[in-house]
Amino acid sequence: MDSLAAVPGTGPATSPLPVLRKARVPRKFADLPTDRAIVMGILNVTPDSFSDGGEHANREAAIAYGLKLLYGGADIIDVGGESTRPNADSITPEEEQKRILPVIEALAKAGALISVDTMHVDTAAKALDAGAAIINDVSGMTFDPEMPALVAERKVPYILMHRRGDARHADPKAEYQDVVAEVLAELTELRDKFVAAGVAPEQIILDPGLGFSKNAEHNWELLRATGQFAQLGHKLLVGASRKRFLGSLLTTAGKAAAPKERDQATLAVSALAAANGAWGVRVHDAGASLDAVKVAAAWAK
Repeated sequence: MDSLAAVPGTGPATSPLPVLRKARVPRKFADLPTDRAIVMGILNVTPDSFSDGGEHANREAAIAYGLKLLYGGADIIDVGGESTRPNADSITPEEEQKRILPVIEALAKAGALISVDTMHVDTAAKALDAGAAIINDVSGMTFDPEMPALVAERKVPYILMHRRGDARHADPKAEYQDVVAEVLAELTELRDKFVAAGVAPEQIILDPGLGFSKNAEHNWELLRATGQFAQLGHKLLVGASRKRFLGSLLTTAGKAAAPKERDQATLAVSALAAANGAWGVRVHDAGASLDAVKVAAAWAK
């Protein structure tokens, strides 16, 4: 049985991390399941996450939760160190790296397949060096101009998300005549820029960016169009977990459901997205969503 007593930067050896058991998830992207949608588990190493209130901001807590996701069935663990919730404070790439690199190193040693949730090229490069295998970039149309070159050089999968404006102040950009057609067109334009820079089309995973410069009805329209996005020729990732539009849907006595009260609705989205062609779902409750996408796969047989 392998164990990890102390990871540099996570605290003294007298506070050991959980014992690492045999990993259940693939170490390589190519080994991911193809008979069902994949499940990406969210790990926010931030003090101001909208969904968990900073429960995993401490490195040891983050690593422990990452192991829980790993053993709970997450195919990929998405590690991020900068909150993109509305009105969140920006942080420097150096602070972001301080938060996430030790966590990525520890989880990679445990056998997890890791994506790094970052908009910064320097952070992405260092995360890949630390053991991450995928870049998840929510910068949308404001992507770092050096990002395509990095993705082309490293030849890693890259999640290209649609977004207009700043991630933390995006609502003023939520103006569309036809949200599905416009998001499709803008994602295609972004995709073409990366391909022109040398990124292979098969590296690119598309994400319509639910909640980023979209209101609730926009999100529902995009979800209804999951099949159209899946026909663009790229893998499609859907990230609806615990988002505000689900809370609004579940309003009771004039009060929207709190983030952790949105998990059942998230499961429904996971199953429906998988049944309509999504390659993967990005979620907080990975184990339950794994059950949901398995049901969707069995239903489709």
